Amino acid sequence: MTIALTETQTLAQGLIAHPSVTPLDGGIQDLIANRLKKLNFSCETIMSGPEDFRVTNLWAIRQGSAPHDAKCLVFAGHTDVVPPGPLHQWESDPFIPQIREGQLYGRGAADMKSSLAAFVVATEEFIASNPHHSGNIAFLLTSDEEGPKNTDGTVVVVNKLQERQVKLDYCIVGEPTSSEKFGDMIKNGRRGSLSAKLTVKGIQGHVAYPHLAENPIHLVAPVLAELTNIQWDQGNEYFPPTTWQTSNFHSGTGALNVIPGEAIVDFNFRFATSSTAQSLIHQVENILLKHQLKYEITWNQAGEPFLTPEGTLCDAVRKAIFDEVGVQTTLSTTGGTSDGRFIAKICPQVIEFGPINASIHKVNEHVNLMDIESLKNIYLRTLKELVLK
Repeated sequence: MTIALTETQTLAQGLIAHPSVTPLDGGIQDLIANRLKKLNFSCETIMSGPEDFRVTNLWAIRQGSAPHDAKCLVFAGHTDVVPPGPLHQWESDPFIPQIREGQLYGRGAADMKSSLAAFVVATEEFIASNPHHSGNIAFLLTSDEEGPKNTDGTVVVVNKLQERQVKLDYCIVGEPTSSEKFGDMIKNGRRGSLSAKLTVKGIQGHVAYPHLAENPIHLVAPVLAELTNIQWDQGNEYFPPTTWQTSNFHSGTGALNVIPGEAIVDFNFRFATSSTAQSLIHQVENILLKHQLKYEITWNQAGEPFLTPEGTLCDAVRKAIFDEVGVQTTLSTTGGTSDGRFIAKICPQVIEFGPINASIHKVNEHVNLMDIESLKNIYLRTLKELVLK
């Protein structure tokens, strides 16, 4: 039986059919830009990165009828997807969208090509009904969200907008945030991420002659115990307390009779707005000095925490969700980092909302067809609430 698809569902299918494994865009941004140009959006493609990891970014904006007092609502997201993994494990080709039992299957179905389709169609329907809206509408898309570094995507566009003194007011990132039921969760912030590689120096030797060696595993063990037991902060009403976790530990030559000469520990903080990267670094390095270790440490901060308290944007999206699907939405800051951390530097209100995330990055990724249409309607209701005024 042939299913009659809506415009949003059809576009979501079309986007999935464009293979766009990070950092490739697969022509998706051109497709979206061409639709936006028909709505009188000014579209700019911004390329970044080395030749072997070329990133495509799109900045598009449509000015409203109140240029001096206009609020700007930005739809932000990524056109790249993670690799599909073993193809033989998929029930159908990950880049040939398939509908089975009311679900749309394909890589990127939930993360986040359905959101992109919903952004576009909601905007088309809104402008068709409100061609003289007062506020501004913008799109910020990248093909560098799923990549390992995130240095040539959203952050590059944000830096350019900052240089141009572009004013943003509200941003919706189309990440798949729903958990058990579509519409049950909005991300109104994310924790920061701070990683380190600690190398503790010892003296290699024979295990039978420990007095002639210095075991770095033994030296670092009490440090790790102390770091494990610290309560870094209390968190706050929006964030859980900061956490510290060891992710890798490397030492030894592989021989049973050799004391290693060094131990390497990788660890990560996920931190709330109650702490800063500098305060955490200061605490760790004081502990290392206290234990009189010989060490080297390198730090890498992947992102600052960001938070949008309850207010205009959260209220508008919550109301739109309830009016569309009757779900009372929870605000949450759980999960990993997102590109919202970059946009929050130039936009005071940033939230993430999208479909159910249970299948993202998995084999047979999928999204409910009805949720795609509901998502479009929620974005449309939000446009009416924030851009008409």
